[in-house]
Amino acid sequence: MMPEGWRYYNHAAIPTCAPHETPDITPVDNGLVFRSGEGQVLFARWSSDWDLNHPTGWWYVIKDTPFDIMALKSNRRGPIRKGQKHFDVRTIDPEQYRDDLFRVTLKAYEGWPEKYRPIVTKEAFIQSIYAWNNQKVYGAFSKTDGALYGYFVMKEHEKYAAGSLLRSDPEQERFGINAAIMAGILEDMNDKFGDGFYFSNGERAIRHETNFQDYLEKNFGFRKAYCTLNIRYRAGFGLLVKILYPFRRLFNGRTSLGSRIAGVLKMEEIIKQQRQMLQGSN
Repeated sequence: MMPEGWRYYNHAAIPTCAPHETPDITPVDNGLVFRSGEGQVLFARWSSDWDLNHPTGWWYVIKDTPFDIMALKSNRRGPIRKGQKHFDVRTIDPEQYRDDLFRVTLKAYEGWPEKYRPIVTKEAFIQSIYAWNNQKVYGAFSKTDGALYGYFVMKEHEKYAAGSLLRSDPEQERFGINAAIMAGILEDMNDKFGDGFYFSNGERAIRHETNFQDYLEKNFGFRKAYCTLNIRYRAGFGLLVKILYPFRRLFNGRTSLGSRIAGVLKMEEIIKQQRQMLQGSN
């Protein structure tokens, strides 16, 4: 079992605190995160120095101001209006739509590169829905046939909200489904922005080939909240990273394993660059 304040994710120990909070790294210092027994933890990763005023190579993409579609340029408003014309976005009870959610998930994965495409069974997916009981789920329904074609899962906290899942039918992208989903969520949250509240779409994407974070910045007023990346390696794994680091350009991520290795080495590169920037400022 992972120590309090930490969770297991893809062979990593990740803090459960808010992005703007610095975690208690005592379980990292004393090695408890590496002896949890909940999967093989190869490294612990956390962020510190929230929302710096200069680039660091590591960031969260956040929205901390109200969404106003009229403040956007006309070429940005158009795709959003198109999405709103075709889709109705509203909160749903996921258990009532579990078959539809599973169908959308399968369609979404069909559009992913094979190296990232997970294998999911209906039984396992339905079980995962039960973990959403303390989260807010938005569904995007076609105004033409009433069917569900996309969904977004988000967890709300007192000072921030964090998106955890966005899945949509790739065939509906030409109708602006993702634009409709994001606009619907932001309009629903508008009264929460202010006094430090923010909506996070997660950390910098390392492994997955996606331009979604850029899309959010350009079209919905998200921004980068720069911070410092920290990693502590499991004994032995750190030595492997050190050996592989000079050859990091050779890991192109064409396979799942290659993508994982490339991701770790990229984070190691970011940390080294951060250290160089810190030394240069002293």
